[in-house]
Amino acid sequence: MKKDIIINSTANEHRIAILEDGKTAELFVETPGKDRNVGDIYLGKVAKVMPGIRAAFVDIGMGQDAFLHFSDIGSIEEYSSLFEEDEDEKEEEAAEAVTETVPQGSNDVAQVGGGNGVPPANGQSDGRERRHNQQRRHHSAQNFSQVNLQKGQEILVQITKEPIGKKGVRVRSAISLPGRFLVLIPFDGKVGVSKKLASFKEKRRLRKVVRTMLPKGFGAIIRTVADGKTDEMLQQDLDDLVKTWEGIEKAVKSAKAPALIYKDMNTTSSVIRDLFQETVEHVVVDEKKLFKEIRTYVQWMSPDMLNRVEYYREKEPVFDKYGIEKDIQVLLSKKVWLKSGGYLFIEKTEAMTVIDVNSGRYAAKREQELNSLRTNLEAAREVCRQVRLRDIGGLIVVDFIDLEDDKNQKKIYDEMKKELRRDRAKVTVLPMTEFGLVQMTRQRIRQNVQLSFSEACPTCGGTGQVQSKTSTMNHIERWIKRFKTEKREFRLELRVHPTIAEYLSDGTISRLTKLQFKFFVKVKLVPDPALPAEEFKFFSVKQQKDITDQYK
Repeated sequence: MKKDIIINSTANEHRIAILEDGKTAELFVETPGKDRNVGDIYLGKVAKVMPGIRAAFVDIGMGQDAFLHFSDIGSIEEYSSLFEEDEDEKEEEAAEAVTETVPQGSNDVAQVGGGNGVPPANGQSDGRERRHNQQRRHHSAQNFSQVNLQKGQEILVQITKEPIGKKGVRVRSAISLPGRFLVLIPFDGKVGVSKKLASFKEKRRLRKVVRTMLPKGFGAIIRTVADGKTDEMLQQDLDDLVKTWEGIEKAVKSAKAPALIYKDMNTTSSVIRDLFQETVEHVVVDEKKLFKEIRTYVQWMSPDMLNRVEYYREKEPVFDKYGIEKDIQVLLSKKVWLKSGGYLFIEKTEAMTVIDVNSGRYAAKREQELNSLRTNLEAAREVCRQVRLRDIGGLIVVDFIDLEDDKNQKKIYDEMKKELRRDRAKVTVLPMTEFGLVQMTRQRIRQNVQLSFSEACPTCGGTGQVQSKTSTMNHIERWIKRFKTEKREFRLELRVHPTIAEYLSDGTISRLTKLQFKFFVKVKLVPDPALPAEEFKFFSVKQQKDITDQYK
């Protein structure tokens, strides 16, 4: 599979696109005010301990307290399936079929089960996954019983998940520092090797080399890109990570919680660090300063790959040249057309993302089952691509076109499993149900990419609907009725959105005039563009103040 990294940089925005066989597969956007914070380390203060949900909330100086689950305290559970201990070396070759998710952002994420976190066709976990789940529950129970956090206690935490909606960031106290070839884990003596490394001899060599280099009390994960690298390059990467950790230790001693102790790389740097591998044919950059920075880094990291870094000099915008701009426009739309004439409709709710597959004009042809299968197969591939491109996380439900043949349903499931193996995030997908639904969950690390390009509508608040003018007028009438039952004032000032003001004052005998006669009150109407369409404010002329909330 051919891969390219295309970087478009302006004064206000950096956009990084990952192309697979010429198609946009992933998109990263970095803008002022929306800095990437996964991997950042904070000295926080425990604000609240809640044993009922087995979690604590930690004040790290953000608007919302960070969420710390008890299983993330003093644990590297997220990385446990990447470790292959010496005593398990006999099982390594058998376990090599289990793939590892390439680091997303700056974090390596473990996978268990069938390939990409996908269970076998019968929907049941295999023996290895059951054992892992049992160990995880046991480990979590141990952590729960051993947790002794106190309110006001200072604690060093690292962000693992960005804030989403009204939820704050998620953190853990098991710190890890990702480098190019290694992930350094303080306070843990284990040495793990990426399961994506194919050669058993190379795994053993890397483990042996890194173990002799590590300072006492430190552990490490050897990343996939360390394959074939010299001892000197590994030592340099380790030295840089240890130096970074020493700086963190020094900063903690002089810091007062809450405080930012360590800021991880920005999005552009982390993408180059984590994704610029042998499978990448070109890195194209359209900004000269950034191009030089990337070349300098690659010169040290992989000098043999230096010729793959290119400076884009053409007049046509780089994202237009590679067709990425068109994909971004599709990304902002709920409807995604398929080549067959069918289309996907993607709708996000608070609890999940729902994707509906429609046959469109393709349904008019003969052989309904065969045509439905073809549309569903194309849709399955596009669903997996859109999920990655939009970076959709959480629960996802896909409603495919109905298929009668069980074998055809399995083909859809197998196609999704195959496509999801490309995904660096941890994904679990279940077989198609009798209703034609495929359910999947995808690891959520950062906000949906769409949020980088858009924000909630100030009028509808993101719902896509606004209250009708009639309903707003009825609310105003009920307010006046409550007011008149309690007060004997006769003069009010009403502020509403201009569209509502026009609605109230329209006609020879306006709706507002009728209200004034009905309740025997004089109302001065003031259009206010700053107010949402469904809101209104009443001011007492006598008291010279806003009295809206008193009579709602």
